[in-house]
Amino acid sequence: MKSGVRRAVSAAAVVAALGGTTGCWAISGGGDAGKPAKSATPAASAKSAAPKALTAAELDKAVLAAGDVRGYKVEKPAKADLPPALSVPANPASCQPLADMFMFSTQPAAKARVVRTLLGTDQFDPRVTSLALLAHDAADAAKVMRDVRTASQNCTAYEHADYKYSGVKARPAPDAGDEAVSYDVRGVIDGDRIPMTFTVVRSGSTVVAFYTMNMLDPKKTDVPAAIVDAQIAKLEKTG
Repeated sequence: MKSGVRRAVSAAAVVAALGGTTGCWAISGGGDAGKPAKSATPAASAKSAAPKALTAAELDKAVLAAGDVRGYKVEKPAKADLPPALSVPANPASCQPLADMFMFSTQPAAKARVVRTLLGTDQFDPRVTSLALLAHDAADAAKVMRDVRTASQNCTAYEHADYKYSGVKARPAPDAGDEAVSYDVRGVIDGDRIPMTFTVVRSGSTVVAFYTMNMLDPKKTDVPAAIVDAQIAKLEKTG
């Protein structure tokens, strides 16, 4: 199983390095400038108490589609290109939530997920952003965010599926959803150095993970705010 994951990671990195077509899967890391969960009024809390996990059909409706974000085209990866939604042990174990997020997976496992890749239509913006909507029950979604935040504060480097990740550094989290975490990391996969930025947002019981890479200018891997804002707005409207 580990060798299969390693091949998936390697193939994804090669695709990403060649220009970011469908199926470029990320390198995750930690180091958190996380936004704490928003407090709610009693009335709001009662109204939104314990939201249930969205179904696969609801996620399909809520995920970004063509025309939702000006300046970006949205691609749906083929099933064969999706990263396997499983947990492969990371070393050290304190980095496990970050390694899991690399595969757009979580512990507890999501009840459903959808994945999309967005490419800028501006030739001068070489960033490639992938995102996943991960459906959870409310308590599990909160735990996922807690674990990612804790790992991002304590993890500086790790190994996962025979690859090494380092350079974990906190970034300011966007004011999005109910809470958010953002971080940078660098990975070396089959000789390719791949810097990434991850942003993870919880909106209700759904965890939304974004990552961005820029093979031409590795210092500019910020997740475009337009993508985050559009996705969270659509999720909150349709979820």
